[in-house]
Amino acid sequence: MHAGLKGIVAASLGATVLLAAGQAPTALAGPTAAGAACVGDGGGITLPPGFCATVFADNLGNVRHIAVAPSGVVYANLWSGPYYAGSKPRTAGFLVAMQDTDRDGHADAVTPFGETRAEGAAGGTGIGIYGGYVYAEVNDRIVRYALAAGGAAPGGKPQVVLSGMPLGGDHPMHPFVIDAKGRLFVDMGSATNACQPRNRVPGVPGANPCLETQTRAGIWLYDAGRLGQKFSPAERYATGIRNGMGLAFDAAGRLFATQHGRDQLLQNWPALYPDAARATELPAEELLQVSKGGDYGWPACYYDGAQKALVLAPEYGGDGGAARGGCAGKGPPVAAFPAHWAPNDLKIYTAKAFPVAYRGGAFIAFHGSWNRAPAVQDGFNVVFQPLRDGKASGPFVVFADGFAGPGKAVGKAIFRPMGLAVAPDGALFISDDVKGRIWRVTYRGQPDAPVASAQIPSAQIPAAQIPAQAALPTPPGATPDQVVAGLRLFKAGACGACHGQDAAGGPLGPSLTSGTWLWGDGSLASITEVIAKGVPAPKQYRSAMPPMGGAHLSPDDLAAVSAYVWAVGHPTKP
Repeated sequence: MHAGLKGIVAASLGATVLLAAGQAPTALAGPTAAGAACVGDGGGITLPPGFCATVFADNLGNVRHIAVAPSGVVYANLWSGPYYAGSKPRTAGFLVAMQDTDRDGHADAVTPFGETRAEGAAGGTGIGIYGGYVYAEVNDRIVRYALAAGGAAPGGKPQVVLSGMPLGGDHPMHPFVIDAKGRLFVDMGSATNACQPRNRVPGVPGANPCLETQTRAGIWLYDAGRLGQKFSPAERYATGIRNGMGLAFDAAGRLFATQHGRDQLLQNWPALYPDAARATELPAEELLQVSKGGDYGWPACYYDGAQKALVLAPEYGGDGGAARGGCAGKGPPVAAFPAHWAPNDLKIYTAKAFPVAYRGGAFIAFHGSWNRAPAVQDGFNVVFQPLRDGKASGPFVVFADGFAGPGKAVGKAIFRPMGLAVAPDGALFISDDVKGRIWRVTYRGQPDAPVASAQIPSAQIPAAQIPAQAALPTPPGATPDQVVAGLRLFKAGACGACHGQDAAGGPLGPSLTSGTWLWGDGSLASITEVIAKGVPAPKQYRSAMPPMGGAHLSPDDLAAVSAYVWAVGHPTKP
C-alpha cells in the first residue's frame, strides 16, 4: 500500500465523522453557527467533522465539470458517446443551469440549454464562467453564451471561441480554465497510453520522436475574449502532460494541473516489474505547477512515488525504475498520489467559509481506478492537498468518501466524483457522472479546526481478495479447471478492469454476460480468436483492445481466459 494511503486509512479509521447533509441555509449564506449539527445522510458521502453535505441536484445524466456564476447559479456540462455506453440518449441540450430560487440549498429550477444531439452535439467536459459569459466545450469546440439577465439559462446560439481541437483516441476531452486576464488554458489529452505506434500492445517501443505531442498531451493557450480562433500546434503552452483533467489557479496566479499517470506497466512489461504489488502503485498520479514551455515527462518518463523521482518508461529504454535517462530534466510534481486513482478535477480553495487550514490548498476529485489489478481498485473520492507558496505543505487527506458505495470498481460504483466548483459563498460543489448527482458541501465547525480526514466506513474499505463466482458451465472441449483458472486471470488483469470484475461491462468494455456478441458468434473458437487478435477498432467503445487484452498470455492462459469468457456468456439456466 502507498505510504501516504496508509496514513490516510489509519487517520480515517480513528476520526469521528458527522454524516452530512439535509437542508442547507440560504444558497448565498456564509458559514453557519460553529458546532451546528448536520442533518440527513449527506447524500451518501462522508466528510470530516464540521462539514455537511446536501444533494443540490440529482439524476442529471453524465455530468462532467461544473461552474458557479457570481449569481450562485450552477452550470454543468454533460457528455455522451462511447465512454457512457448504455446510458440513456439525451434529447435536450448538453448544458444545464441550476438555480436555488427558494434558497433552501437544493436546485428547484433545472434548465437544459445548448446544442442537442439532433444538432450534432455530443456534449463535453470543460465549463467555466468569465466576463459575463458561460464557456463550454462541445465536440471539438469551445463556445460561449452570454449569461442571462434575470434568468438561469442563456438563450440563443453560442459564439465559437475555439474550434478544430483534436478528437478521438484515449482522451478526447478538453477541460479548460480562464485566468483573471482572460487567458484561456485548454488541456489536450493524449491519444495513446505511451505513444506506441500500436497502442497498449505489450513490448512495443514508443515512437521517437513522439509526434503526437505536437497536437496532444499538453496545455494550449488562447484568448477567452477573441472569437473564431483555430486550434494549431503553435499555441502549445506546456507539454508532457498525458491527461491534465484538472486545471486551476491559486491566489498568486500560478497554474496547476493534475496528471493522469500512464497505464499497464506491469501488464505490458512484466519481466521488468516482477514485484506485482509494487507495480500496482506505479506510476503515481501527480499535481503539477505548470509554467510556459514546461515539459512534464510524458511519454518517455513517469513518476515513481516510492523513489520520488521521474524515471524512464520501458517504451523508451527504461529498465523498471532504475534508469533515469533525460527524466531528471523534466518538471517534477508538487505532490503525488496513489496510482490510477484518476484525478479528474482540481480547485484551489481561496474562499473563507472553510477553516483557515484549508485556504490555499487543493481539492482534487478522483474518479476511481480501473487498472490496479492484481490489487483492488480504489480512489472514488475527493482529497485535500495542503499547499503553501506553490508547494505541498503537508500530506494529502481523503476529504470526502463513500461515493462508490461497497463496490469500488468502475462497473459497480454508485457514484464517481467528477467535477468541482467553489461558490461565491465558499461552498464546495462536487459532481458525479454516473447518475448525475451534485453535492453542496458547507462548514459548521470551528474556524481554527485543523485539516482532517473523512471516516471511511468499514463496509467500504476494499478487501484484497478475488470475489466468489457462482458455478459456471464448462464449454465443449474445455475443462472445469480451465474455467476456474480463467476466472482468476480475468479478474487479476486488464480483462476485469475493462469488462468489470463480474464481466458485466464497464465504461471501457461491453458486458460479456448478456449473450450478445459484438465480435464473432460466441463460440469458444471465436472468443479465443478475438482475444488473441484484439479489437483495434471497437464498434461501441472509445479504446482499442490490444491482442491478448494487453497481457502476456501463454497458450494455456489464453485457453483458460477464453473458457471463462464463454462460461459467463452461457450461464447455466435454473
